[in-house]
Amino acid sequence: MNTKVLTIALGVIMLASCGKKDNAEEAAAKGNQKVQVKIAQVHAESIPQTETYTATVESDVKNNISPNMPLRIKSILVEVGDYVHKGQVVAYLDETTGSQASMQIKMQEANIKSAEAQLENQKAETRRMQELYQAGGISKSSYEATETQLKVLQMSVEAAKAQLRALQAQASQSAENNRLVSPVSGVVTARNYDNGDMTGSLPVLTIEQTNPVKLKVNISEEHYKDVALGEDVSITLDAYEGEEFQGKVTIITPSVDASTHTFPVEITVTNTDQKVRPGMFARATVNFGNKDHVLVPDDALVKQIGAGDRYVYVYDAKSGTVSYNRVDLGKHIGKNYEIISGVKSGDQVVIAGQARLANGKAVEVVK
Repeated sequence: MNTKVLTIALGVIMLASCGKKDNAEEAAAKGNQKVQVKIAQVHAESIPQTETYTATVESDVKNNISPNMPLRIKSILVEVGDYVHKGQVVAYLDETTGSQASMQIKMQEANIKSAEAQLENQKAETRRMQELYQAGGISKSSYEATETQLKVLQMSVEAAKAQLRALQAQASQSAENNRLVSPVSGVVTARNYDNGDMTGSLPVLTIEQTNPVKLKVNISEEHYKDVALGEDVSITLDAYEGEEFQGKVTIITPSVDASTHTFPVEITVTNTDQKVRPGMFARATVNFGNKDHVLVPDDALVKQIGAGDRYVYVYDAKSGTVSYNRVDLGKHIGKNYEIISGVKSGDQVVIAGQARLANGKAVEVVK
């Protein structure tokens, strides 16, 4: 190899070496470049601790109305949806049973009258036999036989009278069964028969008291100490979008379900205008008091890939770095999230530039 060629080769090698060095230095400079971020300082606020529960509206009282024995229906006076008052007659039933009972009563009264006549005759005969016995005209056994027959007739009359009272009670009951009366004021929610049908296992009518109505919800045991009788509860219904109704806690079950760790609570809603009807879907919002929790902007939250956890980058002004803090979320309030844990009041959180961040990364704060 001649001297000229060797010189050119050495020059090429030196240039390549210098190029690699420059590239390494440039990469190192880029690696040390701080990520630009925007931050916001967060503070704790007093936030109502509310939970919303779904429930189905129920009537306060539900009555299934039926006779106490199978009878044919003569006429039903109300329809589903009708409002009825307490004591109102809602149906009449066949009176055949009542007529039969009346005939039996008359026959029994005749039997008693006949038995009482026999008893009076026996009393007279017993007095006559007593006089004969005292005068020595008959034996003692003859007198005692007459006296025994008197006692038998007396018992027979008493038994007949008892049977008459039973028949009269049965007739009275039958008369009551010949008409069905509503025991409450409310709305007819079911009619299971038509005129002429024979009653069976189903009630003739179902009447539900709809003022007030009630909801039953199951609340987590952690809130047992936070619920009180008489507490106001906000109620919303799908049937009345945008309208709010007021209820009150009226029953708190004293035991907790061991399998679900919840306890049933009953909420009563005054329903004077009858707008809320049994079967409607409702949401009940219960307030468990206020707690001081931090609010962070929506933009501060980062979702971990492949998991449901949420994180927030918290800026440390002293070191100029950020820490990757896992947070427990509460309610979404406007454009902020309530933070149960993971961020303290006064912390500065990153709200822009998170895509290039990592735990402990140095950052440059920009406006």
